[in-house]
Amino acid sequence: MAAEMAAAATAWLASLDPEQRRLAQRPGPADGPEAEADRLRFDYVPTDHGGLPLGLQRPAQQSLALGLVASGLSTAGYVTVCGVIGLENVLDNTEGLRSSAGRERFRDPGLYYLRVFGEPGGPGPWAWRFGGHHVSLNNLVVDGRLRAMTPCFIGTNPAAAPLLGAGTLRLLGATEDLARDLVRSLSPGLRARAVLADTAPGDIVSGSRPRLPAADVLQDDRQLPLTAHPLGLPGRELDDGQRRLLEALLAAYQGRVPDGLVRPVDLDTVHLAWAGSTEPGLPHYYRLQGPRLLVEWDNTQDGANHAHSVWRDPEADFGLDALADHRVRHHGG
Repeated sequence: MAAEMAAAATAWLASLDPEQRRLAQRPGPADGPEAEADRLRFDYVPTDHGGLPLGLQRPAQQSLALGLVASGLSTAGYVTVCGVIGLENVLDNTEGLRSSAGRERFRDPGLYYLRVFGEPGGPGPWAWRFGGHHVSLNNLVVDGRLRAMTPCFIGTNPAAAPLLGAGTLRLLGATEDLARDLVRSLSPGLRARAVLADTAPGDIVSGSRPRLPAADVLQDDRQLPLTAHPLGLPGRELDDGQRRLLEALLAAYQGRVPDGLVRPVDLDTVHLAWAGSTEPGLPHYYRLQGPRLLVEWDNTQDGANHAHSVWRDPEADFGLDALADHRVRHHGG
């Protein structure tokens, strides 16, 4: 996997002219705090995410760029990310084809940015980031191995859109429905422990923080604080059918990346927390949290038709643990 990524990144970089490459490549993760500050940028709003946007690339370069993106995703993950990019066209039309300061087109599928950090396939650590509105993919390779794939953010706006023949496009539909089915399957007593608030937060509680603090309260939210000790209902109290739902829900996040890259999760330790309505079409939020796992979902904005979802490893986002280990082994700390 790391070799495939390195080959894809090298081919893309080789296709760029000097000005494009100036935007596309930065020093590697081991090259000092300034380089790391750039790599640790994490956002999911329509802003400059740092890198070379697709819209400033020739078609052949775009294909190579998306080849690198695909190398870090499963087939389902890649299809979903491409769908999210395409929804910018739908949103652009819905919002009246508006512009903004410095941008002729505010909702623009050309404004997804790719940046490589370091030298792909070289002896040192290297990384790449692909980001834009509702997408943030972050990958790190250390000692020839893919060591980090989080934070991984995917959102959709609209979350549901009509298709011909009375169909509906819901790119993250299963990610929403599996969680709702799980909560609604609980007995009244268990549901009371899983549903922690009648009103959902307005966004994922962790937000766009590149690092989650080590303190007990990671983020203070009056309705649903994000704490180091998980809130909600632990998986060990679920029956067999409910555990299958929880396993499928986790796979909707960890299945964004190719098979064999994610360590097994002990379902007993995963806690489910929900806020808001359990009725379809109404604002809601949920969280899955356990050792080295944080998943958040919200669908509250624009009449509960605008969804955010993120998968994180609070201890190893951006591969900071792998980099620390690399420094100890190769540079004496």
